[in-house]
Amino acid sequence: MNYLFRPQVFLLLLFLFVSSCATNPKTDPASEVAKWEEQAARVTIMRDDFGVPHIYGKTDADAVFGLLYAQCEDDFNRVERNYMWAIGRLSEVEGEEQLYSDLRARLYMTEEEAKAEYERSPAWLKELCQAFADGINYYLHTHPEVKPKLLTRFEPWMPMYFSEGSIGGDIESVSTKGIKAFYEEDRSLGLNSQGHGLVQPALLEEPKGSNGFAISGKHTASGDAMLLINPHTSFFFRGEVHAVSEEGLNAYGAVTWGQFFIYQGFNEKTGWMHTSAYADVIDEFEETIVRQDGKLFYRYGEELRPVETQEVTLAYKDGEELKQKTFTTYRTHHGPITHMNGDKWVATALMWKPVDALIQSYTRTKKSNLKEFNEMMQMRTNSSNATVYADADGNIAYYHGNFFPRRDTSFDYSKPVDGSNPKTDWNGLHSLDETIRIMNPPNGWIQNCNSTPYTAAAEYSPKKEDYPVYMAPSPENFRGVHAIRLLKKAENLTLDKLIDLAYDPYLPGFEVLIPGLVKAYDAQKPNDPKLKAAIDVMRNWDYAVSKESVAMSLAHFYATNLLRDGSAPKGHIMERFDYYANTAPAAERLEIFQKTIAELEQDFGQWNTPWGEINRFQRLTGDIKQPFNDAAPSIPVGMASGNWGALASYGANRYDTKRLYGTSGNSFVAVVEFGDKVKAKTILAGGQSGDPSSPHFNDQAARYANVEFKDVAYYREDVEKRAKATYKPGQKQSK
Repeated sequence: MNYLFRPQVFLLLLFLFVSSCATNPKTDPASEVAKWEEQAARVTIMRDDFGVPHIYGKTDADAVFGLLYAQCEDDFNRVERNYMWAIGRLSEVEGEEQLYSDLRARLYMTEEEAKAEYERSPAWLKELCQAFADGINYYLHTHPEVKPKLLTRFEPWMPMYFSEGSIGGDIESVSTKGIKAFYEEDRSLGLNSQGHGLVQPALLEEPKGSNGFAISGKHTASGDAMLLINPHTSFFFRGEVHAVSEEGLNAYGAVTWGQFFIYQGFNEKTGWMHTSAYADVIDEFEETIVRQDGKLFYRYGEELRPVETQEVTLAYKDGEELKQKTFTTYRTHHGPITHMNGDKWVATALMWKPVDALIQSYTRTKKSNLKEFNEMMQMRTNSSNATVYADADGNIAYYHGNFFPRRDTSFDYSKPVDGSNPKTDWNGLHSLDETIRIMNPPNGWIQNCNSTPYTAAAEYSPKKEDYPVYMAPSPENFRGVHAIRLLKKAENLTLDKLIDLAYDPYLPGFEVLIPGLVKAYDAQKPNDPKLKAAIDVMRNWDYAVSKESVAMSLAHFYATNLLRDGSAPKGHIMERFDYYANTAPAAERLEIFQKTIAELEQDFGQWNTPWGEINRFQRLTGDIKQPFNDAAPSIPVGMASGNWGALASYGANRYDTKRLYGTSGNSFVAVVEFGDKVKAKTILAGGQSGDPSSPHFNDQAARYANVEFKDVAYYREDVEKRAKATYKPGQKQSK
């Protein structure tokens, strides 16, 4: 008898099949929800009096689950957009203008490759990636009123696109204009390529970087080390969070929306601050393309190698319609083809090690001392940033970058190199010991403000001649000059005194620029009472920014007009300011200053308008691209652009408005003191939440403008005292 046809056996097999499906969350939504609910029960979220989420989980994965759930509560809009951008699907929502941003993402990693990277990850990392996805998906499940623009489900392979900390980071230095020109087959268009590292902001852009100070106990009142964490990013780019587990995680700081590790922050024993190093970590290789028998090859030494090709189909929104466009992409062993120089195809090489970068970014948050931190840095996948470090043992340190391909210095990698010459290839990585580092310098402090590391510790700084030129091509800047002056005099620092230092109002750029203007006036002595009055204001100025300063208003627009319209040779801003002050024709200086006076009169009714009437903070909506309105409420801000040497950077512009409104610069700022217990103070631009109806949407705006930091609740007993809501994911927030 064939037992397979007995009714009892058939029913048993059917039951087993149905049971197996029911235990697979991917095939049974109810089981998946039950799994989420089980994990949520192991998580507690406490919101303090400023809405900062303190997430407590039994395991690291539980903490990650809660962390992503809390981030979505605060600003799901930004979480979703970061991943639409990272995985290359932004044009499906924002239209064809984002198509080449999406293509750029796919040039470096396809979805299939991201899945493969996830699958090869160690089990503990896969668990965290799964918790990341589950935390967001559970948020969407419990908040059906939230309607994603595109991503209705998040997957555990998505963090592979977004692993190194700074969203964008290296890949944003690859021009989408070049990609468009090449892949639209307008290959006659050449670009003025630069082969070095992250792209420095244009002269009139606010510097996108950061300040980091590490100060040893010899300069602090307590004798303990301190750290300044001062990223200069677009406002609301990162939230303030605290993630704790029973597996040793206890990290506090800023997280880029959608990431499951604290990017800039501290634990009880160590603190880490990333600044943009602008080191040469990205190179361009001009390929010699040969066509044979309808196939593409590129020359490499004496051989011809086949060009790798792949079809990539992208969707994009066109009105209410979703259209598709298919590209054939090209790659050599140097990397994907990103643009052309003349008649040469150019491959752009950058670090792409998603698993290792994600491991380094996460494990950094759990290190307890300098030895462990150094061991973590041996992974060498922190490519876009420098790191300023301090710890509870009193150590301070600085790492100028972390990922440095070894290159033949007979070639100039600041420009595209000949990809057909094998000698131009990257030859492994420099060891950590070969990179630029500073450990416990005798002067007792370290600073980096996106400038050269060769002044980071005064006379104890590394020596330029000891390192390849590609490790540190950045020049000095006015913020670096400012920081060095202050730190040389810093003694008996407390957290409040460190805040005062970080917000020092002096602007060394105008110390260079303005005397040249006054000198030009004194040489010509034009008969113009209004001009004389304005020059007298500048003559008597102490070069400090404040809300009340008229000189600051004049200086800001004078410098902006000079950079836009003044005659000057090419060079960075310090060189240009020196030229404008000492070499530019006196008549030109006065003409541009008179133009500045006229503009202020036209826009504000009087040339002697205080800076705070012009320079404002406004947050009207939770939109990623904010609207601004002169008729709506705003707050005066007595900070200034980092271009002028302001340590507390405030990047403000006009947006179809007369007034300037800040959108970048000081965003999340923290000062940290290590000792038997860690102490810290922080401030956020605006507030923790992206929801205008939340009490934490704008509750830090006045504090931000008035430099009134809040105390951090780090230890659980302090968090519980300040908790305004305690709940588990999926529950309503309750006291």
